[in-house]
Amino acid sequence: MNKPELLAPAGNPEALDAAIGEGADAVYLGLKSFNARARSSNFAYSQFEAAVYSLHRSARKVYVTVNTVFEQRESDRMFQFLKYLNSIGPDGIIVQDFGVAKLAAENFPKLRLHASTQMNVSSARGVNYLSKLGFNRAVLARELTLDELAAIKQNTGLELEFFVHGALCVSISGLCLFSSYLGGKSANRGACTQACRRMYQAVAGLPACSAWRRQIMVSTLCWKSTARSMPGK
Repeated sequence: MNKPELLAPAGNPEALDAAIGEGADAVYLGLKSFNARARSSNFAYSQFEAAVYSLHRSARKVYVTVNTVFEQRESDRMFQFLKYLNSIGPDGIIVQDFGVAKLAAENFPKLRLHASTQMNVSSARGVNYLSKLGFNRAVLARELTLDELAAIKQNTGLELEFFVHGALCVSISGLCLFSSYLGGKSANRGACTQACRRMYQAVAGLPACSAWRRQIMVSTLCWKSTARSMPGK
């Protein structure tokens, strides 16, 4: 069995240094555009280029998030962005939009495609479909159990990636419209306001929930204690 790759997020150069210092085999990061973590400081072009050079020298890998849904008016910008990434040579790009995947596959085949967890892939059939489309890795839906992950692994030859720590969205991965509905800031455009983390009170006067008060909390995913039993890559 292949040794699993320990992958950590890097929202800025300081976080990257911390991740590598703690033993990460690879990091994923975003630049200033087409990145679902637009509220992070992220990487300037010069910082990104230096990071790729440094990580490759130390036999580490770097993946770039291109994981927002893009609009038709942004097609040329997306093409130029992928062209730039192709020239720098990260180890893969993490995408949500099939349009981005198609654009990259047809014009920049050297860019390895990783299907973002925002695609909400939760079955071997879905993984194998992505393989036929040219994807090299699938980041599985965060809601899956260990048994479900193992079953998918047994029925596909594609590289698999899954989260072992972090927040679980109150809605299903990649399909949450809560932020967009409340304030017009779409999570799938990198502008999630994390509205699910606020305090809420039930509407007064409803018999079934009078004086009922609760907080919608984001579940926390933490499989640290069971990481040793996870299937290999």
